[in-house]
Amino acid sequence: MALDKILEENGEKLDAVLSYELPLETIVARLGGRRTCSKCKKVYHIESRPPKKAGICDDCKLELFQRDDDRPEAIRVRMAAYQKSTVPLEDFYRKKGLLISIESDATPMGTFERTISALGTRTDSFSI
Repeated sequence: MALDKILEENGEKLDAVLSYELPLETIVARLGGRRTCSKCKKVYHIESRPPKKAGICDDCKLELFQRDDDRPEAIRVRMAAYQKSTVPLEDFYRKKGLLISIESDATPMGTFERTISALGTRTDSFSI
C-alpha cells in the first residue's frame, strides 16, 4: 500500500490501526439529528444537545436547518460508499495483525477510554 511505502521511506511503521465500530442505525440517528444555525454555524442535536427552543438557535434566534448530507437517505449512501472502500483496508491491516476494533457506542469519553485501553494491551512501544 502507498502508506506503507511512505512510512518505510521515512523510517516509520504502524503499531496499530483503529477501526471505530458503530451500528448503521446509530450513525443515522446521530448524524440525522444534527441541526445547524445558518448564521453562526452553531450545531445542535435534536436529542442529545437540543436548543432551548425547538428549531431555533440559542444565540442568533434564527431557524435551524438540517444539512442535505445529514438526511437519513444521504447518510446511508455515504455509509455504503465508506463500507465499500474501508472493508479492503480493514482486511489488509487485520492480516498484518494491526487492526484494533473499538466499539464506539459510548460517550466520547467512554470511547476514548476504550481506545486507550485497547492500545495499552496492544503494545508499550509507543506513547499516547
